[in-house]
Amino acid sequence: MIIETFSEQETRALGERLGAGAEPGSIYTLTGDLGVGKTVFTQGFAKGLGVDEPVNSPTFTIVQEYPEGRLPFYHFDVYRIGSVDEMEEIGYEDYFYGNGVCLIEWANLIEEILPEERSGIMIEKDLRRGFDYRKITIMSTAELEQEIK
Repeated sequence: MIIETFSEQETRALGERLGAGAEPGSIYTLTGDLGVGKTVFTQGFAKGLGVDEPVNSPTFTIVQEYPEGRLPFYHFDVYRIGSVDEMEEIGYEDYFYGNGVCLIEWANLIEEILPEERSGIMIEKDLRRGFDYRKITIMSTAELEQEIK
């Protein structure tokens, strides 16, 4: 599914709709270039889960936990991860295979440890369509597998 947004508010609102529909144990991978709006999308996603506190990218901590929403929310940013071993050190399996919801920015960097069952979200911008234009592609597990092949 491809959705186009034309403002930060629309991108945040799309994230909110997806967060509102997230179920226990769901994993979402989020990819896109620097400055494309991954954090804006994530802020909306967290709001959809009922998270009221400020949500920022956990670049230096790898994972930020938000336990107070309707489901526990685990926001990963693996941009600065040196190796998959660092994910093992933080106990990623407890997050990935628990009852919360995981959203993983830069997930392509840890592809080898991602569960097969997940949803992928790719955010792209096209300055020819406007500064705030975003093309957001949402893929199911089957579509992700086709993309990898």
